[in-house]
Amino acid sequence: MLGVTRSSESHLREFLRLKHDTTLPRFDVLAALYRRRDGVTMSELSRMLLVSNGNATTVVDRLEKDGLVRRTQSDQDRRTVYVALTPQGLASFEGLANDHEREVDRLFAGLSETDLDQLTDILKRMGKP
Repeated sequence: MLGVTRSSESHLREFLRLKHDTTLPRFDVLAALYRRRDGVTMSELSRMLLVSNGNATTVVDRLEKDGLVRRTQSDQDRRTVYVALTPQGLASFEGLANDHEREVDRLFAGLSETDLDQLTDILKRMGKP
């Protein structure tokens, strides 16, 4: 299972790099912000992605430089910083997500709907303590 996961992730990393000149961590940050359009704090983003604040900050710095995200300080607490997609980031992610979904579909094309349902069920059961 680990081998399949690593192989699939490696393929998707290469796909994003070659076809979109981006990285999987950038994609993950954009995806998290896409799900939370109103924005999240940097701490929330780190928790959502299961990465350190430093790792999230590095990726957000680059995305901000590229005009894909914006940071705003909280009115209540100047130490709290929110991050959200810009309109350019939203449009960019939607195109990227569509291509990513097609590539994932292509990776799993050899599995039937029944296979995928069974695999999903097994993985969900494995994830429960």
